[in-house]
Amino acid sequence: MSNAEDIESVAAYRPKVVPQSLFMSVRGLRLHVRHWQSAGPVRHHAVLLHGWMDSSVSFQFVVDQLGPGWSLHAPDWRGLGLSERPDADCYWFPDYLADLEAVLDHLAPGRAVDLVAHSMGGNIAILYAGVRPDRVRRIVNLEGVGMRSARPREAPARYAAWLDQIRQGRSLRSYPSRLALARRLCQDNPRLSADKALFIAEHWARQSEDGSFEILGDPAHKLPNPVLYRLSEALACWRQVTADVLWVMSEHPSRGMGFALQPAYQRRLAAIRSLERTTVAGAGHMMHHDQPAAVAALIRDFLQR
Repeated sequence: MSNAEDIESVAAYRPKVVPQSLFMSVRGLRLHVRHWQSAGPVRHHAVLLHGWMDSSVSFQFVVDQLGPGWSLHAPDWRGLGLSERPDADCYWFPDYLADLEAVLDHLAPGRAVDLVAHSMGGNIAILYAGVRPDRVRRIVNLEGVGMRSARPREAPARYAAWLDQIRQGRSLRSYPSRLALARRLCQDNPRLSADKALFIAEHWARQSEDGSFEILGDPAHKLPNPVLYRLSEALACWRQVTADVLWVMSEHPSRGMGFALQPAYQRRLAAIRSLERTTVAGAGHMMHHDQPAAVAALIRDFLQR
């Protein structure tokens, strides 16, 4: 069953590998990290980085498909999932880089790591690998494509939009039940099966005092970022990446990702020295939800070489 109409007749997805929750103090915030360890002796380690307005639980379906011998850690980014929220009106990429370094210092001090990263997490991973090339061995980048190149003349309007949104206040849409949230997830992503939508809704929202359910995310993440995306700076970091990179796109990228299919964008990828590209058939941007077995197979093949 794969749509919202069937959702009341199915049970929520049941994990095969049940994670443990770890909490660590990172730069004044309490960050949550999920840890999965599959059966058998550990032969492979990786750190999983989720995307914008998501949480580490999003990787559960892929983890269950990887098989034995894996130890996997996935932090919730600041202000998302079960991690603490800073008192801020904006989230900055330099903070994500510093948080990632602190997490890696705790999990793998002095060692290069393998990163599996989706969307915003992929952007953070590829930047970090250029800033700290000795800390990253391989990256599986799941549509962490960066952003459209911005022009300086866009800055005044961007700053104004940010100030206007701060004045108006911040809030996220609430849902009367977890079932209602699961139904919305299926509507937003028709490829998402009903059992997986119910599982995500169970772990991706919390109940408010009035009984409604709200996504585990700081509303400040929804504000327009006042700082423009500086492509030249991003590419300067990409050129310093020494890790092997697998660049994974979906067969049906979202409209916001369409620019990554254009020739001008393809030329950006030449900045990465060791790059392989592939596509996941039958998947949209949330490919780790849509085709977890296919994504897991890519990860196994690339990281076990």
